[in-house]
Amino acid sequence: MKTISQTLRCLLLITLCLGWLPSAASADPATNAAARKSPDWLRAGVMYEIFPRDFSAGGDFNGITARLDELKDLGVDILWLMPIHPTGEKLKKGTLGSPYSVRDFYAVNPAYGTLDDFKRLVTEAHKRGMKVVMDIVAGHTAWDSVMMAHPEFYKKDADGKIHPPYPDWTDVAELDYGNADLRRYMTDMLVHWLKDFGVDGFRCDTAFTVPVDFWESARAELAKVNPQVAIITDSGAKPVLLSKAFDMDYAGNLFLSVNQVIAGEQPASLIADSWQHTQEQFGAGALHLRYTDHHNLTRATVRLGLEGALAAQVLMLSLDGVPLFYNGMEVGDATESADPALFEKMPVFWNPGGRPALREIYRDLIKLRKQYPVLREGEVVWLKNSVGEDVLSILRRDAKDEFLILINLSSRRMTGSVDELTGTGDFQPVTVAGWAYPLDHQLPDFKLNGYGWMIYHRTVGK
Repeated sequence: MKTISQTLRCLLLITLCLGWLPSAASADPATNAAARKSPDWLRAGVMYEIFPRDFSAGGDFNGITARLDELKDLGVDILWLMPIHPTGEKLKKGTLGSPYSVRDFYAVNPAYGTLDDFKRLVTEAHKRGMKVVMDIVAGHTAWDSVMMAHPEFYKKDADGKIHPPYPDWTDVAELDYGNADLRRYMTDMLVHWLKDFGVDGFRCDTAFTVPVDFWESARAELAKVNPQVAIITDSGAKPVLLSKAFDMDYAGNLFLSVNQVIAGEQPASLIADSWQHTQEQFGAGALHLRYTDHHNLTRATVRLGLEGALAAQVLMLSLDGVPLFYNGMEVGDATESADPALFEKMPVFWNPGGRPALREIYRDLIKLRKQYPVLREGEVVWLKNSVGEDVLSILRRDAKDEFLILINLSSRRMTGSVDELTGTGDFQPVTVAGWAYPLDHQLPDFKLNGYGWMIYHRTVGK
């Protein structure tokens, strides 16, 4: 438990830096501003983040293109590609440097292939009905960026020296959005990838370091090229971003709550409280990315344990918002990807042993989510149960269907009963490939193994 607690403290520091906690929004004057209407393809999608360097043995675009059919079969609709640009050499971290230290926003990393290879990847994804979102880090560049030819593009200290955004971000230099020419350069760059390569949107790294009015003006120009463009911020707890320019942010509070509950540090009810807080903070219509794993984190299978990671991802697939998968998550990959692995090559191990049938489980859950709109758009009701310290009982409902999801977020076998549930005989267990339910119970009573879960469905209307 000590190791998990240390990990959570690290995660807390990350969230404070990124403004994810509720306190970060307390001074936000636009806390209750209405969120903009996100594109339907984003709201209905399942997103998959790819670190091109590590996704395949070759670490290139063609290695991604070769696995598109697998991702499509899994149920993925949206590919989020981590930065594809050349990385900086000057003051780089590690052997290869961070992909977020960009040398040229108009070029691709030669280790990933050519511009034609990238265009082919986008084209092949579109043929399969998949969208492609590029990762853009607009707040800073590498120290050897081609943009250094314009020193006026960068912020400077009292001595006139260009500096990093934060003292420990030593491999990057901070851009100055007070400069109108820089704004024009960055806007034209975004339009270039949207217009000339057909990407469908952008995930904006550390978007909070760039003025909101830049994102507003850039979005207006992007929408002229593609009215269905999606722009995603990695910030959370900042409603002004969703009301002004962005279509989706990160559900950072929920992520922290899940980690604390599985670590045994907080009751499961904290998750419902976190979800409710975000609803009150953002209001109806706001769209949030639901994640348990991504490139800035120790892998979920390591942090939460294999069974705990599965239970947490079942929760993400059961809630509103857009669920995220990351780089081999569907096979239970435990290869590191966070600092310092972000600066090295550590390919996904695609054939690990001793794992449950994760791909089959996730594929069936995604199919269920796509088949029933209630799991994407329906009301979320947090039901009480007799062992609520450890077990979540969630009802998703609309005029046609109701789903009851029970998830044990502890390692102990739990026996309990769901409160406030009527007509229990109408609920039928949903079969999920690769997952077996305990059989000796009947709602409202339940039995769940450690990190076990069950899903029930009933039809309530035509």
